[in-house]
Amino acid sequence: MARFGVLSLAVLLGLQAAMLVSCFDPSPLQDFCVAVDEPKSAVFVNGKFCKDPKLVKAEDFLFQGLNIPGSTNNRQNSNVTLVNVDRIPGLNTLGISLARIDYAPYGLNPPHTHPRGTEILVVVEGSLLVGFVTSNPDNKLFTKVLYKGDVFVFPIGLIHFQFNVGHGPALAFAGLSSQNPGTITIANAVFGSKPPISLDVLTKAFQVDEKVIEALQMQFKA
Repeated sequence: MARFGVLSLAVLLGLQAAMLVSCFDPSPLQDFCVAVDEPKSAVFVNGKFCKDPKLVKAEDFLFQGLNIPGSTNNRQNSNVTLVNVDRIPGLNTLGISLARIDYAPYGLNPPHTHPRGTEILVVVEGSLLVGFVTSNPDNKLFTKVLYKGDVFVFPIGLIHFQFNVGHGPALAFAGLSSQNPGTITIANAVFGSKPPISLDVLTKAFQVDEKVIEALQMQFKA
């Protein structure tokens, strides 16, 4: 009986632990939660201020103009038009966003990460050399040349890039698994931080002379 009692208790505790785990629900607890900057006309739902559903309009779920090419007249010869929760308030809590990426010939979307989202990219025009690098210690590069209609996935948080290897403009669209995936462009973050990262840190990290680091920092000064 004692043995049965211990077993029953262990099973009961196991069931309780399982119940505790299964109680977590990452899904939204309402149809939508249109973001609002100030809570005057808002309700507090699921830990966030949301626009009062009675005041929500179709325009809260609309963005217009993604058919318009972004200007690629910059040093990277590329442009990202991001449609996130800042552009569509209705995306709040829905965990998704969209981007249009324009590339001039030999334009580059430089190595960067999205700390809060996986990216899936489809090429609409042109050809792109794309790739991502895995985390330490392997730092393995997965790379491919994509053509019109090809799709490629960049896992969340990993450094990735796209480079237009064609002679004409290229266009791609990307879906991201966050309403606000964030972007950290590696070179800008390392060499253009405000205030600058210590020269001692960067010279040791990159194993180069101070003059090399200073020259790189000059490139990324605002």
